[in-house]
Amino acid sequence: MTDSLYVRHISLEEELPAGDYVRDLPVVRWLRDHPLELEVPVTILVGENGTGKSTLIEAVAVALGFNPEGGTKNFLFSTRESHSSLHGVLRVHGKRFRDGFFLRAESFYNVATNIEEMDRIPSPSRKIIESYGGVSLHHQSHGESFMALVENRFGGNGLYLLDEPEAALSPMRQMSLLCHIRRLVQKNSQFIISTHSPILMAYPDADIRQITADGMERVSLRETEHYQVMKSFLDSPERMLRFLLGEDGTDCL
Repeated sequence: MTDSLYVRHISLEEELPAGDYVRDLPVVRWLRDHPLELEVPVTILVGENGTGKSTLIEAVAVALGFNPEGGTKNFLFSTRESHSSLHGVLRVHGKRFRDGFFLRAESFYNVATNIEEMDRIPSPSRKIIESYGGVSLHHQSHGESFMALVENRFGGNGLYLLDEPEAALSPMRQMSLLCHIRRLVQKNSQFIISTHSPILMAYPDADIRQITADGMERVSLRETEHYQVMKSFLDSPERMLRFLLGEDGTDCL
């Protein structure tokens, strides 16, 4: 299976300098001694805020030549240099891919803006927005624009890096995204996804890697803290709220 993947192995080539905050992230500490081997088309990184899953996705994207703020390799805009130094010491082994996209939920607005700016420049070729469904991404809701990207721009035979895509998607749209991921996997695509969504974690045969303060481990959907917390809440929201807020609603933990 690994022979068909575009990214197969992620490791650190050298140590980050002392004082760099990324050096102490749990995922970076783990990578010092444990290269990340990717074995299936869909790898999902999960973990609490601050464990480094989004930082790792970003570093892989930048190491492969994607714009740090998202988009394809052809996007060259920059609104703020906020990406970490991790990409500089990261080694990403694999093979060339025909199509690719780095989706960052927090900066997708900037990608949409850059598309409009580039389309204002006269060109004999068709407008860039045509590859995204033909409707301005700013004239759609956040979730609609995300789905327009996946449905129209993701063409297959590619590598797609998604950083918390559920941020803009309703539960129904998250389930729709699962369908599109399956469609693209069947067209020789690979996904690396960081997420808090148990719905996305449920993708069949996904390799779920849970990052904690102790490192990284392979887990099943039902073993993730996200699934367990969400299930406990939905099974008995009243009981969970009493626990969180106190009997009179004034003692929030």
